[in-house]
Amino acid sequence: MSRKRRARKVPFLPLLLFPLFLFPEVNTEIYNLRHHIHPNFARVVLDMGQLREYNSGEWHAPDQIYIDIYEVKLNPILQGQTFPVRCDYLSQIRIAPKTSSSVRMLVDVDFAKIKYYRVYHLFDPFRIVLDIYPQEAPPPGATQKPAQPPQPTDKGYTLVRQLGLGIKTIIIDPGHGGEDPGCIGKGGLKEKNVVLDIALLLKKLFETRKDLEVILTRESDIFVPLENRTVIANQKKADLFISIHANANPNKKRVGIETFYLNFSPDPTVNEIAARENATSTKNISEMKEIIDKIVKNSKVLESRELADKIQKNLVKSLSQKYGTIKSLGVRGGPFWVLIGGEMPSVLVEVSHLSNPQEESRMKSPGHSEQVAQGIYEGILEYMHSLGKGYSP
Repeated sequence: MSRKRRARKVPFLPLLLFPLFLFPEVNTEIYNLRHHIHPNFARVVLDMGQLREYNSGEWHAPDQIYIDIYEVKLNPILQGQTFPVRCDYLSQIRIAPKTSSSVRMLVDVDFAKIKYYRVYHLFDPFRIVLDIYPQEAPPPGATQKPAQPPQPTDKGYTLVRQLGLGIKTIIIDPGHGGEDPGCIGKGGLKEKNVVLDIALLLKKLFETRKDLEVILTRESDIFVPLENRTVIANQKKADLFISIHANANPNKKRVGIETFYLNFSPDPTVNEIAARENATSTKNISEMKEIIDKIVKNSKVLESRELADKIQKNLVKSLSQKYGTIKSLGVRGGPFWVLIGGEMPSVLVEVSHLSNPQEESRMKSPGHSEQVAQGIYEGILEYMHSLGKGYSP
């Protein structure tokens, strides 16, 4: 499909039934602009809720796509806004009033890297959509898989899935660090070093995906307070938070992998693990009510559990391919400080037991960290695929 490099009027058949003179005075607002970089294309959406006429076209030197919307005004929160975009064929999006009764959106692009684009509208609620396809993306109907609808959780469609939200930024949190070594195996292996190796390898796996940004809470042997880790994630507007740890237990024979999401737990084993992982917290008893409120109000429990399920399954599968049968201890909720306060689905992965000599020896062996990173990576991709959006598992 060739891309037309000229301005054009977008066919808008509904206006034959609802001409503009039937609209009341301009009281419809464009109240939201959202964008997402999918694996095979970029999408920009203008939300306004009510039927409106629009026109689109393009300019060169500089390369820009524009959309003009008529008989609308711009919500004050969007006035003069610029949205930087991390994409090699799209650099930024701007929106501002064009006249007292129209609004213009400008998208700065590189046409040399674009195969085609399309502008269209959807109803219920009314919104205008711009899809931009890069040169390397196959055209619709070829080998490209269309974006699939999200899959429900076992409790139905969460708000994340109802709203069609996707993933752009992932925070990887290597536990402990610096003055806090975490647990130490009988052979001297320190948790802080094991999990940092895994996190760095995991970040490297994501470097092949241009649609995602992956940030580590630490990339060296430094101490980051527990409370600051989700603060970093919130500041970066992260969509996922994965904290990586190695387990320990007084029973040296205990083995296996388990993954946690934020919740209360009646399980004494879970609470023992939480007590150990929360040992470096600086909070006081006087703050307990505030802390409990944060856990109770956590709206991402179902998504966090979905993410935990998929990471747990793929991590066990990845390690089993190299080491034979790996014991899965399952997925459970727990009151972990490192997960409290996060505004995104968050999980804590206990990748094995340093307190068990066999698993400590395995963690020292060549290739172990790579298998762990690969399993977590595949779990995250499977979770992303469950959201639809055209993500590949």
